[in-house]
Formats: sequence, structure tokens, C-alpha cells
Amino acid sequence: MTSTFSVVHSEPDILGGTPVFVGTRVPVKTLLDYLEAGDSLDEFLDHFPSVSRNQAIAALKLAKEMLIAYAHPS
Repeated sequence: MTSTFSVVHSEPDILGGTPVFVGTRVPVKTLLDYLEAGDSLDEFLDHFPSVSRNQAIAALKLAKEMLIAYAHPS
């Protein structure tokens, strides 16, 4: 399982505690909004160069793991 702390963090002093990609001020929700709108991962990365491809993919994998865990509680 991907570590949340290596990809996403939340601090009250950064965008009021909104979860952002580590080392950036880019909200993770922005990536999801882009994908929901039909934009590609590459388009998101072009608009937010402070987010690495590895970070974006790790965040998506983390979201997938969390959804699967939620759908199938142990």
C-alpha cells in the first residue's frame, strides 16, 4: 500500500488544511477534477509542473486502494 505521507499532506497553514501534493500547494482534488472533466494526466502535469508524474500516479493508486478498502471492508 502506498504511504499517504509520501504523496499527500495537509497542514492548516497550507490552503487551510486542504490535502495537497507533498512539496507543492497543488490540491489533490485538482487532479481528480481534471480527470473528471475528461482531461488527461499529461494536461494536468503540464498545468502543474510542481507535481511529478510519480506523485500523481501514486495519488491515484492511493485513491484506488482507499476506494477498494471502503467497498470491501475487512
